Amino acid sequence: MSQTIRHPEILEIARREGKVTVDGLAAHFGVTLQTIRRDLTDLAEEGRLERVHGGAVLPSGTTNIGYEERRVLNPEVKDAIARACAAEIPNDISLFLNIGTSTEAVARALSGHRNLLVVTNNMNVANILAGHGSCEVIVTGGQLRRTDGGLVGNLAGNTIKQFKVDLAVIGCSALDKDGDLLDFDIQEVGVSQTILRQSRKTFLVADGSKFTRSAPARIASLEAIDTFFTDAPLTADLAAKCKGWETEVVVAPDGAPCLE
Repeated sequence: MSQTIRHPEILEIARREGKVTVDGLAAHFGVTLQTIRRDLTDLAEEGRLERVHGGAVLPSGTTNIGYEERRVLNPEVKDAIARACAAEIPNDISLFLNIGTSTEAVARALSGHRNLLVVTNNMNVANILAGHGSCEVIVTGGQLRRTDGGLVGNLAGNTIKQFKVDLAVIGCSALDKDGDLLDFDIQEVGVSQTILRQSRKTFLVADGSKFTRSAPARIASLEAIDTFFTDAPLTADLAAKCKGWETEVVVAPDGAPCLE
């Protein structure tokens, strides 16, 4: 198998799992360790991976990966997290859903809910819920980010300030090891911070790949989140912090509370 065939698959594995190892890739492709090391070096030189001991991880730059790439990244995991989250969302409430493919998955999982008022700065969420006859949808307005259908800026933030919703469900681009929620777009961060202030209760939906990524702008700490829905157990240190913060951690697909 040539490197032109291996390289895209290596990147897909890295996006799906957060990192790749030399040993694992050599076994997967049936090639030598030296061949894989050359592949990883080539991809690192192109800026598509970062070399670490024993393998490589996705680069921790200042720009998010494209929306279409994010949309097809871990879809089954995101759907499982979304179902676990939706199971904890009652009927007859006001709800905020922000920008992101994980919150879009939550919107799809709300098909059986009744009498929801959903405020969103995500055009994709609005389109998903447009056919939901028992759901009233309010779109914030704001500057349209054409890359992913997000609405950001002062208009979006000022619209959100007109509401005090029962529950906000937000996503993030990365999660730091100390529990900070991170993102790439400063304007989006400002809107997300306003959402948290204007919500009585807050949920975070983020898959395990977010723990292997980095982004430059801080939204908030997990301390500000009531329930965190994910698919992978937290480190012992972060699990202990969440316990001290009284942030519940629910691990999909079974929706079981993390008791660590």
